[in-house]
Amino acid sequence: MKQCTQCGKCCINYSEGGLTASQEDLAFWEAERPDIFQYVNNNELWFDPNTGQQLNLCPFLIKSEDNIYSCGIYHDRPEDCRFYPVTIDQMFLDECEMLEPDDLNNTKQAQIKLDILMEDSRPPCA
Repeated sequence: MKQCTQCGKCCINYSEGGLTASQEDLAFWEAERPDIFQYVNNNELWFDPNTGQQLNLCPFLIKSEDNIYSCGIYHDRPEDCRFYPVTIDQMFLDECEMLEPDDLNNTKQAQIKLDILMEDSRPPCA
C-alpha cells in the first residue's frame, strides 16, 4: 500500500451528502468551531449557511494548483472522515490511489495493513 497521494477522491466521492458527524463533533463545533458548525443542517453535513442547500463539495476541501487536495479542518474533521477508509473494498470502489496490485491480489493482507495504518484514527474494537 502506498502513502496517500492526496488525490481527493475520498473527499469528492463523499462530499455531497451521506457524511455524518458524531454528537461529540457537533457539540465541539457548535461551541468551539462555529466556522464549521455553520455548514451543519439538522445534524447533516455540508449545507450552504445562506441558502440551506446541500453543497456539492465539502467547503473545507482545498485544491492546490498542482491538483493536490488537503483538508482545511483536518484536526477537527468529522468522524466519518477520521475513520475513512474502512475496507479495501471501499478503497477499490473509490479508486483510491493508495492501492497497489499486490493489495488487490491479497485483500486479506492489505486489510491488515490498512487496519494498522488507521489504528490511530479509529476507535478500539470492542
